[in-house]
Amino acid sequence: MQAPTAPPPPPMQVQPGTARAETTLKKTAAAIGASMTIKGEIRAREELLVDGEVEGSLESQSLITVGPNGKVRAHIKAREVVVFGSVRGNVEVAEKIAIRDQGSLVGDIKAAGISIDDGAYFKGSIDIVRPDPKVTTRPVKSEARTESSVETNVT
Repeated sequence: MQAPTAPPPPPMQVQPGTARAETTLKKTAAAIGASMTIKGEIRAREELLVDGEVEGSLESQSLITVGPNGKVRAHIKAREVVVFGSVRGNVEVAEKIAIRDQGSLVGDIKAAGISIDDGAYFKGSIDIVRPDPKVTTRPVKSEARTESSVETNVT
């Protein structure tokens, strides 16, 4: 007769400090772990979590999150960027960049929106760009308008 076996342990759950990072892990996302070091070009269409070291360039059509252990020495280009760790390099973002508490960024930022938390470090320049105006498909009426002016004299 065999001894009863214990049920398998539940799967490990990674619990980073923010709801945004937790959401990132629940979705399909590529991850560079804390023990990884990568030199070169990284391009992705999906979200990317960097918790290791990256040197070179990072590009994503989605969100790039630099985790608390992340050390990035690269040019970053993405739709959105959130920095909890350390970034040295220029960042080009189509929508918004957020530098969170304890995060640091040394480099120039080009973005439509920016958020820097208390306790974060930033050194560089910021270029706020407006999103491209939406193109209307209906024709614009070109009616001539006349304006009348009224002069008032107070004596």
